[in-house]
Amino acid sequence: MSDFKLEPLGSRVLVRPIEQESKTSSGLLLPDTAKEKPQMGEVVAIGDDEDIKLQVGDKVLFAKYSGTEFKMDGVEYLLFDVSDVLARLK
Repeated sequence: MSDFKLEPLGSRVLVRPIEQESKTSSGLLLPDTAKEKPQMGEVVAIGDDEDIKLQVGDKVLFAKYSGTEFKMDGVEYLLFDVSDVLARLK
């Protein structure tokens, strides 16, 4: 468990999405409306299910429209079931 203020229950995972670059390779700035929904993130907290194979700090890939979005202390997070995590990035 982490020292995070929110503790997921069961097989849930709390992730901070990693936003894509706001600049293209040619140097053009992208408005927020043109950015794709993030599909990568960093695990911030995990539930108490012993079968979770993730750790706080892991970078993960998840389904584009999965999870519950919310803001806490001005930071956006996603809370979803561990089965929505597609892969761990190494």
